[in-house]
Amino acid sequence: MPSDIKFFSLIRRMRSAYAHWSADSRLSRLESRSDKRLRGEIKDEDYDHAEIVNDYYDLCHEFMEYGWGDSLHFAPIASNESLEEAVVRHQRLMIEKLQLKESSQVIDVGCGVGGPMRRVAKEAGVKVFCINNNEYQLSQAKLKNEAAKLDHLAEYVKCNFMDMSALQPNMFDAGYAIESTCHAPDKRRAFAEIFRVLKPGARLWGQEMCLTNAFEPANQRHQTLKKELMRGIALKDIASFQEVNRTLEAVGFEVLEANDLAEESSTPWYNPMVSQSGSLGNFFRRTPIGRGVMQWTIRLTEFVGLFPPHAHKVVKMMDRTAEAYVNGGKEGVFTPLYCFVAQKPI
Repeated sequence: MPSDIKFFSLIRRMRSAYAHWSADSRLSRLESRSDKRLRGEIKDEDYDHAEIVNDYYDLCHEFMEYGWGDSLHFAPIASNESLEEAVVRHQRLMIEKLQLKESSQVIDVGCGVGGPMRRVAKEAGVKVFCINNNEYQLSQAKLKNEAAKLDHLAEYVKCNFMDMSALQPNMFDAGYAIESTCHAPDKRRAFAEIFRVLKPGARLWGQEMCLTNAFEPANQRHQTLKKELMRGIALKDIASFQEVNRTLEAVGFEVLEANDLAEESSTPWYNPMVSQSGSLGNFFRRTPIGRGVMQWTIRLTEFVGLFPPHAHKVVKMMDRTAEAYVNGGKEGVFTPLYCFVAQKPI
């Protein structure tokens, strides 16, 4: 049974996060609507993707943070480098590419609980506007920023990045979107909104989950992997590299650089989900065997009221998603590390 301090903290946080709704009903709604959409049984006009994404993060967030930390994104991993070290190095690359100055106002599009935001604010000394449509994550970002004494460098805006009408045009000196706009049901609309709120000359760093050039639409195995990823990550679709670039350019951005940073990494990006590195806690939080132990531990402790009822079903779903990530990575048809720098023309 997992015995690290984070596990006991997870128990407390899960009971709080799931206090006002049933995990079983939310999970059933999420999986049912996702599956029907993939089978073509729901028309676009009858499908609320924002609801699906909110269900996904409400259900999964605490487990995600337990397993990955408060920066909920992938990073290219060098030899003999931990995931945590890779994430820091990756965020510093983003700060460098954005050319931030202390007087800058920056927009974090889909801020999660603010892991990247805290590094940006602390190391670049800029003010960050945290955009998130998930109320729980936004509240956690505020609490974490307060604990880090960085709340004075943050503003919080609860809105869908498909419609940021609460924000004025030409407002920000720079922006970033890390594994967030991949959730957009209409990527062009999302990029157009970001373009609108950036100042002329401002740079945007993006990190997209994409299908690679190795993906073959006629290959049934590839299509199955794509559907498993869409289902597991709450994505309406998965764009190719070319589709991301074309959409950025269509709304007015100039793409300065765009690369799959997974190709530059000496360690597979999915390695933390298949092999042990670092502490015993990482073994239980990330590896297939550890995830299995976690699932059964949580299932047993539900009987004595430690974890909320049906929480183990969420872990089971997330384990299936981890397998989809790994299979997509091993097959070479999927990457979460398509990173670009785009600029709004002056």
